[in-house]
Amino acid sequence: MQFDPEFTPDLTPKQMLELGVFEGAYFDDYSEFPADWSRNIAKKNFFGVHASQSLQEWQRKGWIFREDPKGWFQWYCRYTLGRRVPEMDAVQIKRWKAMRRHVGQIKNNCAPGDLACRPRQRQALLHWAYDSRAM
Repeated sequence: MQFDPEFTPDLTPKQMLELGVFEGAYFDDYSEFPADWSRNIAKKNFFGVHASQSLQEWQRKGWIFREDPKGWFQWYCRYTLGRRVPEMDAVQIKRWKAMRRHVGQIKNNCAPGDLACRPRQRQALLHWAYDSRAM
């Protein structure tokens, strides 16, 4: 199944997990996803910094929806596997697109290849399937 043409993530969910997203502690049950997705989960964030908020904070801010109680990444995993919920997909793709502002900040403020520049922003981008290593 194809992705919405406006949704062009740099990384797959499996790549995100292998790189080190959410400190390796996002789901307590990966059984709905392909087994190889959880085989090489990095237990440390790629950029070595904590760049996320708690699930409780996500809920407080209204970022959690009934369809995906673990948030955007759960939606992305399910979307990758072919699930489509048009209204929810539109909301989540809009949220993903909003993260692009951080891409511009890294490009404008960091030398190419300097992964130590703005590590919190880079880790946050990783949470949203953007690969700042190539910037």
